[in-house]
Amino acid sequence: MKSLAKLTILITALLLASNAAAQDNAAEELKMAAIEALISAPPERALPLVNKVLAGDHSADAKEKALFVLSQIDKPEAQATLMRFATEANGELQAEAIRMIGIGGNDTSLEGLREIYASGGSETREAVLEAYLIADDKQAIFDIAVTAEGDDFEEAVDMLGAMGAREELRELSSRVGASEELIDAYAISGDLDALKNIAQDSSKPELQAEAIEAMGIVGGDDVGTTLVQIYKDAQSERIREAALDGMLISGHDTGVIELYRASDSPAEKKELLEYLVMMGSDEVWQLVDAALDGGL
Repeated sequence: MKSLAKLTILITALLLASNAAAQDNAAEELKMAAIEALISAPPERALPLVNKVLAGDHSADAKEKALFVLSQIDKPEAQATLMRFATEANGELQAEAIRMIGIGGNDTSLEGLREIYASGGSETREAVLEAYLIADDKQAIFDIAVTAEGDDFEEAVDMLGAMGAREELRELSSRVGASEELIDAYAISGDLDALKNIAQDSSKPELQAEAIEAMGIVGGDDVGTTLVQIYKDAQSERIREAALDGMLISGHDTGVIELYRASDSPAEKKELLEYLVMMGSDEVWQLVDAALDGGL
C-alpha cells in the first residue's frame, strides 16, 4: 500500500507539473503574439510597449522579437534603443540587436556598427558583418576586409563573394594580393575574368591551381573550353590536375573525352577514364568497351 501511495503522489506531481508547463507555454505564445501585433501599431503606441518588454523580466525570445519590432519603426528613439542594446547587451541579445540594425537599414546606426566591430569579440564581429550583409552594405564590409586578418578577413571576403561584390573584391586583391579566400569569393560571385587572371599567373603555382579549379564552379561552355586548353598547355602535373578537377566540378565531360581520344599515352588515358567514371559520363562505357578490346 505504501508503494501504491508513493506512486499516486508521484503521478499527481507529474500531472501538476505538466499542466503548469502547458500553461506557461500558452502564456508565452500569447505574449509572443502580442509583441508581433505591435508591428502594425502606430509608432507612438508601439514604442512604449516594446521598451516595456525589453526592460522587463521576459524570455530571450520575447526580447529578440521586440528588437525586430524596433527595427521596423522609423523613429530616432527606436534606433537609439537598438544601438544601446547593440553596444551594452551581451551574448545573443546583443548579436540580435546588431542584426536588427541591418534589417532596419538606418544609415546612422549602420555607421555606428563600425566602432562596435572594432571593439567587439569574434561573435560580435560576426554579427556586425551579418548586419552589413543584410543591409547590402558592400562598402562597409570592404572597409573591414582591407585591415582584417585571419578568420576576420576570410569572413569578410566570403560575404563580399556572396553579395556579388566583384569590384570590391578586385580592389581588395589589388591592395592585399591574391589569396585562396579571394579565389573562393571570385568563384562564388561568378567573376570568371578575375579567376582567369590568376590562372595565367605562374609565379604562384598553388594559387594558380586553385584559380583553375575554381573556374569549374563558375561553369559554362566557355569555361570548359578554357580548361581543356589549360590542360593541353600545362607545363606541370599540378596544373593539369587542376584543369581536370575544374572539368569535374563543372561537369564538362565532353572536354575530358576530347582529351582521352587525343592521347596516345595509356597512363594518361587511365587517369582521364577515371575522371569520366567519376563524372558519370554516358559515353564512358563505350570507351571502357574499346579499352577492354585493347584499343587506345
